[in-house]
Amino acid sequence: MRALPAAAALAAAALAAAWTQRAQATEEPLYEFGLGVGAIAFNDYRGSDTTHAYPLPLPYILYNGKFLKANRDGIRGTLFNQDRFELNISFDATTPVRNDHVRHGMPDLKPTVELGPSFDLHLMRSDDAKVKLDLRMPVRAAVTVEASPKIIGWTFTPRLALDIRDPLGFNGWNLGFLTGPLVADRRYHAYFYSVAPQFVTAARPAYQAAGGYAGTQFISALSKRFARFWVGAYARYDTLAGATFIDSPLVLRKSYVSGGIGFSWIISRSSQMVDVPD
Repeated sequence: MRALPAAAALAAAALAAAWTQRAQATEEPLYEFGLGVGAIAFNDYRGSDTTHAYPLPLPYILYNGKFLKANRDGIRGTLFNQDRFELNISFDATTPVRNDHVRHGMPDLKPTVELGPSFDLHLMRSDDAKVKLDLRMPVRAAVTVEASPKIIGWTFTPRLALDIRDPLGFNGWNLGFLTGPLVADRRYHAYFYSVAPQFVTAARPAYQAAGGYAGTQFISALSKRFARFWVGAYARYDTLAGATFIDSPLVLRKSYVSGGIGFSWIISRSSQMVDVPD
């Protein structure tokens, strides 16, 4: 399951997945802010057969600070930056799950936040700076969002990220692809997929999830920044084939597609320009 607890933040992060940085430093405003609307559709959790679609407000945020950045790569803190690799702060989250029929009688799933370092390796840059290939390797601790937060485990999600600027000659458009496996420890999988003895029913046997491989995701995204507004869309395919928890009675779908679209007006822009290196 990969979704931010606020639907607006989820769509903003997902729709901003496609971006190609430039090979040399370029001037950009210190910040930009916009607001718009979007729509997303996704499963309640990975493996659930319950899907919801939501209209939502969609913020557009660009910030080019020295150590904190919010841009088409998402929100991150840059701890160390070199030509070949970066060490960043990585963030992710999941939404709450309530009233899912297969989990009837079980506790609701609290939203979670995940935070940790990400080692990002720059594998390839084209001579014209229109194509780049990166390997992103975030390791994050997951914590529930509630009155008494609990650490529920660790995740590791290495991804290959291919970004293409001006694909097929469409100037100003950015096309991105992101794919890789999901790995988590036993506690994390148990939070979503284990069935304790007290929650056993005739259709829901007891189950203890193990740690390890959790399936693979494939994400594509397309976006463009116009003079006064931004548009974007993304699609994601999830497969749980081979996941260590595939036999959990809470897994009803082993693959599915989700996606979203969005539109934002640019409301405010900084007059201060800063150099933004690759």
